[in-house]
Amino acid sequence: MRSHEPPDDGCPFCRYRSTGWTEFPMEELHRDPEVFVKLNPKQWPNNRGDLLVIPIEHHENVYELPSELGTPIQRAVQVAASALEDALGCDGLSTRQHNEPAGNQDVWHSHVRVFPRWSDDGLYGSRGGLADATELRQLAERLRAVWPADRSAGA
Repeated sequence: MRSHEPPDDGCPFCRYRSTGWTEFPMEELHRDPEVFVKLNPKQWPNNRGDLLVIPIEHHENVYELPSELGTPIQRAVQVAASALEDALGCDGLSTRQHNEPAGNQDVWHSHVRVFPRWSDDGLYGSRGGLADATELRQLAERLRAVWPADRSAGA
């Protein structure tokens, strides 16, 4: 496989892991030995609550991702989807997983995005932007209030 990750990329997900999970802790909703789930600091105007499901170990894209991570990632996506539906009352969900430059990958660490969706929300025609800390904290509080305590994202 050909890597597209710049040599000096400084992967934000690995940096977060290497800080001892202290960078942007308000955004993290779940962590287990294989995956973590966090709010995306970049939010879309009509789809607030965009979540990222990220393998803990660095794998650039789907081509590198070990198959044994498929189940923990999918379980985390399911838990994230349920939490979004319960907390935000969305009408549906979309997931995205981008690979390589032509596939619109812009962070060189494989991850799945889980978007809350509403009828006619215009997600695919809109652009996201950085949310402020207050908004992220409020979204995280709403999601934590419904995050299933008895169902770990990786179990």
